[in-house]
Amino acid sequence: MEKPSNLLLKLSRRLFENPDKQAEFIDALINPQPFNPAILWCQNEPDIPPFSVEIPTNWQPDFVQRLSLREKPGKHLLHQQGNFYCLDFSSVFAASVLCTIPQPVNIVFDMCASPGGKSVFAWKALQPKLLISNEVIGKRLGMLISNLKRCQINPCTVVNRDPSIFAGNIPLSSDVVMVDAPCTGQSLLAKGEKAPGCFHPTAINKSANRQKRIIANSAQLVAPQGYLVYMTCTYSPEENEQVCEWFLSRFPQFQAVKVSYLDEYQSHLSDIPCYRIFPQDRLGAGAFTVLFQNTAVGKAEEVNLDALSEVWMNRSTPDPENRDSVLNH
Repeated sequence: MEKPSNLLLKLSRRLFENPDKQAEFIDALINPQPFNPAILWCQNEPDIPPFSVEIPTNWQPDFVQRLSLREKPGKHLLHQQGNFYCLDFSSVFAASVLCTIPQPVNIVFDMCASPGGKSVFAWKALQPKLLISNEVIGKRLGMLISNLKRCQINPCTVVNRDPSIFAGNIPLSSDVVMVDAPCTGQSLLAKGEKAPGCFHPTAINKSANRQKRIIANSAQLVAPQGYLVYMTCTYSPEENEQVCEWFLSRFPQFQAVKVSYLDEYQSHLSDIPCYRIFPQDRLGAGAFTVLFQNTAVGKAEEVNLDALSEVWMNRSTPDPENRDSVLNH
């Protein structure tokens, strides 16, 4: 059995007071076990189920299925045809807070979109009049565009800019802004993958500072009464609860929204309504999620898509009148 590093031991003690919980967490990382695959139905689910399906959780939307361990959905013809998207069930957990947002929704902005799973989830859950998916890293654009195209996500626009550009150009414009923040990726270990240095304080602090910059810029896009979702796939409090506390102290017009169907996953590390799953829960490699609302009163600002420098767009049935109604809502 692999011996846990001192940094992992230290993190486990910060996350859990109970020694048994600490041991379960460490074991899940140094002896990773496979997790049940999950799929998100982009198009209508066929009458005859193509896979063996697990009993759904109470927070699992009806367009998502968790499959038996033996299933290989990525090899199925329906996947190639874009009928469904394969995603980690931890991602389903993190994105499930979107299901509490009331419709109709005009614009959803996914700030850190590649490879596209959260964008697809938001499109399916909220049915926005326009989805804007941003990816700042150029080499990740290909996969994002490929997935959105394969899954027939429409209407959708892909852009490639730093969050600060949008904060300056389209403030107070989006009903929902998602930040699936780049992080140290500690949950990769629970999948049997590598994440060198992911527990080192220097890496954690660097990541947390980047996350604060991204969420601060992203918040400026949120329309009055709109929503901001912050998610990570890492465990360190510095990248999760502490980012939320920092954010609320600097953006007092935002408040965290209680998501009642996630009550049992409330983080014990904060009084803010924010939610976690860990790999030992056996639902996925791990996730953190929180939903904020902009309590300011007012109307959403106009979006000038021409100023966004689109990389790719999918609006198969252009309707100038409808386009104007979305961008000037």
